[in-house]
Amino acid sequence: MKQKPSFPAKVDGLVPKKAQLAKGSTHFTGSAKSSALDPFATLASGVGLDSTKVRESMVQKLAQQGVQDEMLLRAFSCIERHKFIDTALANQAYEDTSLPIGFGQTISKPNVIARMIELLRQGKNLMITGKLSRVLEIGTGCGYQAAILGQVSKEVYSIERIQGLYEKAKENLRPMRFPNIHLILGDGMLGFAQGAPYAGIISAAGGEDIPAAWLEQLAVGGRLVAPVANEQGSQVLVVIDKFENSYRRSFLEPVNFVPLRSGVA
Repeated sequence: MKQKPSFPAKVDGLVPKKAQLAKGSTHFTGSAKSSALDPFATLASGVGLDSTKVRESMVQKLAQQGVQDEMLLRAFSCIERHKFIDTALANQAYEDTSLPIGFGQTISKPNVIARMIELLRQGKNLMITGKLSRVLEIGTGCGYQAAILGQVSKEVYSIERIQGLYEKAKENLRPMRFPNIHLILGDGMLGFAQGAPYAGIISAAGGEDIPAAWLEQLAVGGRLVAPVANEQGSQVLVVIDKFENSYRRSFLEPVNFVPLRSGVA
């Protein structure tokens, strides 16, 4: 009997390397010298909020809070959070706080983003390079988490249901020229089958349960991290690992995310 390829070869082998994007999607092109291909290429030192010292201070706090993933920490040091929020709130960009981004949505706290991506990367789904293979993000928002994921993943598909945020994320990410990030305007509850299967799925919105489409699109050996409602009506973080014939669910700490909604607005 022919032995099945090991993960993540299974992920890359099931679909073309470049999945056909749906109408209403954006693919960023960049040169071979793009920061996404060299995730630890240091950005210009700059001054004020553009200073690397400001980001390094945030990264030090993340490490003190327990984040240990070095590739992830270095990604946070590369991506300028203040460029993803309104200028009136820029002075709070590197504080450990969530901030409004319009349309009733928020950008999550840096430590929440770091916690969820670190959990995603602790599954048995990393490539030899130390990166995740293909990732699906539910809820692009302003694009900041997609940018972080773009540094620690080979390929990112990020879906947003609110057109205004989808357009904002495009504008925020375009100058960074990530060749491995694909933005999709669509219903996140349906996932994005054209890019499946995914080594990791991460959601920035929580519902009463995990949509069946997400579980179907998760690769065997993959991991899903998302907020979900508990019996008391509040939210907790859930980690789901997918095996050949089963799933393992682990319920973790309380969280507070915007509700998961269907449709496109």
